[in-house]
Amino acid sequence: MTKLIRAICLEEPNKVSVKEITYPQKGNNDVLIQVESMGICGSDIGAYRGTNPLVTYPRILGHEIVGRIIESGIGMPENVKVGDRVIVDPYVYCGKCYPCSIGRTNCCESLKVIGVHIDGGMQEVIRHPAHLITKVPYNLPINQLPLAEPLTIALHALHRANLKENEHIVIIGAGAIGLMAALVAIQYGATPILVDILDERLEYAKSLGIEHIINPQKEDDRNKIKEITNGRMAEVVMEASGANSSIKNTLYYASFAGRIALTGWPKAETPLPTNLITFKELNIYGSRTSKGEFEEALNMLSTHKINASNIITKSINFEEIPKFISELSNNPENYLKINAIF
Repeated sequence: MTKLIRAICLEEPNKVSVKEITYPQKGNNDVLIQVESMGICGSDIGAYRGTNPLVTYPRILGHEIVGRIIESGIGMPENVKVGDRVIVDPYVYCGKCYPCSIGRTNCCESLKVIGVHIDGGMQEVIRHPAHLITKVPYNLPINQLPLAEPLTIALHALHRANLKENEHIVIIGAGAIGLMAALVAIQYGATPILVDILDERLEYAKSLGIEHIINPQKEDDRNKIKEITNGRMAEVVMEASGANSSIKNTLYYASFAGRIALTGWPKAETPLPTNLITFKELNIYGSRTSKGEFEEALNMLSTHKINASNIITKSINFEEIPKFISELSNNPENYLKINAIF
């Protein structure tokens, strides 16, 4: 008799539900993981809306996944054994192309992100490459652990731009990733300046200790940044909204010899005043997914340098995921982050 498990299946745009699927078959280089908790990501919402061009249907969603190892596989980290709780590194790379050959596996030419290009982890048991897991600390509630994955995205952008102590960083977008980037910047000894068009998110960020907030629809953003930075503008700018106007603004917010990290995914091409790139001699870095940041992310959460409870708006159970995917699609401003547990 075929063994079945439950999964969150997106049949087509705007049609998501709990379905029964076949129990996964493990290869020699895979582990099997009993999934315990998961986060709902913006990419899941894009897939639900039909606006993520990388997603094909039907698709099992989810790439922010934590669970226990129930079967081991070749290549599993030495510190991990059956029964251990791990977080999934969801970026499956080929290991053979040029980026992989130089250690840039996150921009593999044939990168497969679970829940996007291939089926994801919103299911009771998943098969995953044995080398793409990290053991997690046991001092955090299970519903908070999936937050480490989006935190790696924020960390990767800061690493790409090489943020240093005593620098200013403008972060555009006060969602979960932008907010966590600002909080990490404080831990790095830098000064974040958070830009968003939603006052509620900006005021919430201020309540968490982010002193400098700007709503460009209500104040002169460039002059405010100039004032905060004593005329220099920001040595680092991180774009985390994906809005075309915000991507363009990074060139104006950056100082001469500044660095820019582009994390947001715009839906259309962005015309840019490229003369500013030359005039200021700006360094512009693409920042895609993450590479090697899970240990730092887990350490920041377990030592409460980043307080997960400040980011997670709501915890739900597995069966509620379809309802809240729809809710997030319709009212994204009401939530920073939603995590689910079995």
